[in-house]
Amino acid sequence: MKLAADAAATVKPSYLAILDLRSVCTFTDHFLIASANSARQVRAIAERVEEQLARAKVRMSHREGVGEAQWILLDYHNVVVHIFADQTRAFYDLERLWADAPKQQLVG
Repeated sequence: MKLAADAAATVKPSYLAILDLRSVCTFTDHFLIASANSARQVRAIAERVEEQLARAKVRMSHREGVGEAQWILLDYHNVVVHIFADQTRAFYDLERLWADAPKQQLVG
């Protein structure tokens, strides 16, 4: 989790938070939620996270949304990384949907 958060932070997201889902969810342990103000930066955050976790030999299970770059999802089993355009993050508001999960806000 820390490696993914550190990687995302290097690209200067406008928002970055970790939701601890271990007590409220069975399909993953954590969500890392990031957002940025442009599709280019959304892609850059995703690329940096993928690069860093690949170097650490962390295997990705699934990737979605790279084409439009409004919401990119990187599934690493125990950690699901959500990278949004700012407006898309506000619209879907995962933090509200998972309000029972403890949240650590790192940026924004």
